[in-house]
Amino acid sequence: MMRSRVWFVASCARILRALLLLLLLMDGATGQRACSETDYYYEYTECDSTGSRWRVAIPHRAGACTGLPEPVRGTKCTFSCKSGEFLEMSAQQCMKCAAGSYSLGSGVRFDQWDSMPSGFSSLATSLENAPRGEDRLTCNSSSWTPQGNYLESNRDECTVSLIYAVHLKKQGSVSFEYQYPDNNLLFEFFIQNDQCQEMDQSTDAKWLKLTSHGEWATHTVNLKSGTNILYWRTGGVLMGTKVVKPVLLKNIQIEGVAYTSECFLCKPGTFSRVPGSSTCEPCPRDTFSGHGASSCTPCDTSIQYAAEGSAMCKDRPPCSSKDYFQIHTACDNEGKTQVIYTWIEPKICLEAATGAVTLPAGGTREPCPPCNPGFYNNDTATCSPCPPGTFSDGLKACQQCPAGTEPTLGYEYKWWNILPANMKTSCFNVGNSKCDSMNGWEVAGDHVQSGAGSSDNDYLILNIHVPGFKLPTSMSSHSATEFGRVTFEFETSCKADCELYFMMDVNRKSTTVVESWEGTKSRQTYTHVMTKNASVSYTWAFQRTNQPSDLRQHVADVARIYSISVSNAVDGVSSACRACALSTQTSSSTCVPCPPGHYIDALSNQCTECPRNTYLVSHATPGPDACRPCGPASRSDKDHGLCYSDCHFTHTEGNATLTFDFSLMGSVGSLMNGPSFTSKGTKYFHNFNISLCGGQGHLAVCTDNVTDLSLTEHQAEKGEGASAVKTFICQSTIIPASGRSFHTALSSQSINLADTFLGATVSTTLGEIKAAPELFPQTSKKVPDVNFYYKSLETTSSCESGRSAVVTLRCNPEKSSRGELSVPSQCPAGTCDGCTFHFLWESSGACPTCTRRDYHQIEGACKGGHQDLLYVWTEPKLCMGGVTLPEKKSLPCEGMEFWIHLGAGLGAFTAVLLISITCYFWKKNKRLEYKYSRLVMSANKECDMPGADSCAVMEGENEGDIEDEVVYTKPSLLGKLKAIASKGNGEMYENVQLNSSHSKALVWS
Repeated sequence: MMRSRVWFVASCARILRALLLLLLLMDGATGQRACSETDYYYEYTECDSTGSRWRVAIPHRAGACTGLPEPVRGTKCTFSCKSGEFLEMSAQQCMKCAAGSYSLGSGVRFDQWDSMPSGFSSLATSLENAPRGEDRLTCNSSSWTPQGNYLESNRDECTVSLIYAVHLKKQGSVSFEYQYPDNNLLFEFFIQNDQCQEMDQSTDAKWLKLTSHGEWATHTVNLKSGTNILYWRTGGVLMGTKVVKPVLLKNIQIEGVAYTSECFLCKPGTFSRVPGSSTCEPCPRDTFSGHGASSCTPCDTSIQYAAEGSAMCKDRPPCSSKDYFQIHTACDNEGKTQVIYTWIEPKICLEAATGAVTLPAGGTREPCPPCNPGFYNNDTATCSPCPPGTFSDGLKACQQCPAGTEPTLGYEYKWWNILPANMKTSCFNVGNSKCDSMNGWEVAGDHVQSGAGSSDNDYLILNIHVPGFKLPTSMSSHSATEFGRVTFEFETSCKADCELYFMMDVNRKSTTVVESWEGTKSRQTYTHVMTKNASVSYTWAFQRTNQPSDLRQHVADVARIYSISVSNAVDGVSSACRACALSTQTSSSTCVPCPPGHYIDALSNQCTECPRNTYLVSHATPGPDACRPCGPASRSDKDHGLCYSDCHFTHTEGNATLTFDFSLMGSVGSLMNGPSFTSKGTKYFHNFNISLCGGQGHLAVCTDNVTDLSLTEHQAEKGEGASAVKTFICQSTIIPASGRSFHTALSSQSINLADTFLGATVSTTLGEIKAAPELFPQTSKKVPDVNFYYKSLETTSSCESGRSAVVTLRCNPEKSSRGELSVPSQCPAGTCDGCTFHFLWESSGACPTCTRRDYHQIEGACKGGHQDLLYVWTEPKLCMGGVTLPEKKSLPCEGMEFWIHLGAGLGAFTAVLLISITCYFWKKNKRLEYKYSRLVMSANKECDMPGADSCAVMEGENEGDIEDEVVYTKPSLLGKLKAIASKGNGEMYENVQLNSSHSKALVWS
């Protein structure tokens, strides 16, 4: 019973659970609604191998409704709509965009940069060489930054990439506008596929060319179908405190997407008036618009204003002194001009507002300045250029050049009543177009000055175009190193961080900054030499501050240019005539070219060759003074174009003459100095190339493979790139591939350190250039150092006299003949003041040529009757080449034993002889004493001795009168022989005679 009850309860529970589940299912089925068009959107599937695809409906929220449309076959994968249309997915047909929107059809455009658009990312690469620890500087804050109308790159040396990935159904393209004004930043654009492999690109497409300040350039690259990952990459090399100009990017447009399923709304400040627009127009001045506008709304111009492309109106401020400027009126028919004041256009201020200023009254009418040289007004208000073949100083009428002379062509602008016809001025701002219609510079009588602009960060542009250069007829056949020169006198007065740029664009290829000046600069002159005959545009750009600004707070900051002159301009006018060479034909007045290296003799008007070892100064006054002597130990080339060293040098000190031959060291030497590191750890090297010997064909070349990567290797070696430098000494900055995301070592910032060889000497001074021997202490002074002196004719803002260099050649037998270059340890950049560079070149090839003074003779021992003579170098050997050591010589000789025996024999003989003589005389002396004593004894016996009283000297007698004499008679040779013969009989005797004045002589025999 109990068991049956339990079974029944369990069965009821199972049935109850089943019923509840069924009720829940039924309730859910009755609550799910059918899908409407707002619940889903359409997408295409991936294309299959046949190029087909399907259109499918995808719900916005899964499970929210039922009854999604079934998949249907879609359009071909290559199908796309026209510009101004979009693909309506329900009908799979192209429809026109509504007013207030636009479409590119098969492309997308990014032109609004208030924030980073979806799909774009900015990635900063960490530096491998950065220092570790607390001082490590990271790149976390480095990125591409949206600035409203454009993107701005980083300004530091971090490598930052802007990345965007797009999938194309067919081949397409990407185009964008950019500004790249500063080569201290490296800027490249490349493409990778979905395997992160870089696609093949020409170097022209990868490395972007520099642009003029304020100029937008367009770059277009073709894209392949499939996934394309686009990279805009920047990275700086900062070796100073100068602020780097960033790269700017805008209007990125990608073509090749299969379809556009929706139109883009016009951004604020723009509108599209009609359906089917492919672009939006900016709103006119004093109007505004919001998102998706089909028209612009006007402002209340009585109290408001709006610049072109504005999203809102602004209140007009009271007029102030910053809202007007002064100009000089053009000359009228009476030859008068006047200073007047005018409002800066467009005028945005209110004169009637409280605290507003009024426009000052104009000045008095004054006589117009004279015409510029080469022009004449002919009693009219307009200055006209003199006809070809004539000249004028601007005051007198144009007249023909005298016989034997020709016009000097060029421009010489020093009076600024109107802007010359070949010059133009403009205003540009990277963030807006407010100043596009303004003049960047205004004429002011004796100078031209920067205009007001619309904001402080405007670029105020002044440009002069020179179509080419033409050398004077007499020099037209010369292989000139100077075709012309531009000289201008200027000054700047600033309270903000203003900067004046002087730029050059050769053959409209790329603009390079020749020189720039920051802050206030006193009135000064700058000259740039043109070394190639080409079309060139010179540009002056003045910017009051490089910080973004919409206001005019520093209108008083101004740049003034007083004069601009360009020599040898092909379309120039003439202000004077110069002598020319005449034909040798009788009574001919036709100017003829002189051969290279010839000057014009003023008396005969004939071509005369410059003296030996002189060079011809092309811009000097014709005559013998145009030939300048080369410096010590230098010679000129055959065309007298430049001076160079022929690798030979001679130095005389006292009676000794040292001769050097540096040809073993090579004509060009290179030094890779470093590594050095920037503040964030970027490794870089300074590469110096030095031309030691040889003329034009052996100059050093420094190339820039960032802006000249399109050059072939042969062109780079010849220095044919726009940024290549070919001179005696040049420097470039090398950034190795390691530690950066660039795929190759980069060479950039090539500069000319020396373009003139001044001479070689052992002296530490040559002209105004001084060597610094204390930077390279010399351990031995047996061979003097030889100093090569160089100079650059180009002046810079920091080196008013131009750069100079001293290369010290030092004899070091331990080095190879090519030697080793080094810079001072105290100045690792090669210069201690930024203007004079010092190099030490140690080499065995810098030792003097060997002579007979450099070796000596050594005599060998006499062996076997022969003696060797050897020749060895005097140590340490400080010479190279020259004479060679003589061969070993062998001479006959007497041995030492013979001389010892001979000496011993002579010594013994001499000793015996001396002893014999000594004994002989000693014995003879004894015998003489003996005989004398016997003689005295015999005389006493046989003679009566005088009395005692007779021993005294009597009065009247002299002592000399009673002097007795003993006479010794030396036996003759015959007597000696007889004595010897009778020796045995004892009959040896000698005769002695005693003489007395008072007694008789006693003689014994």
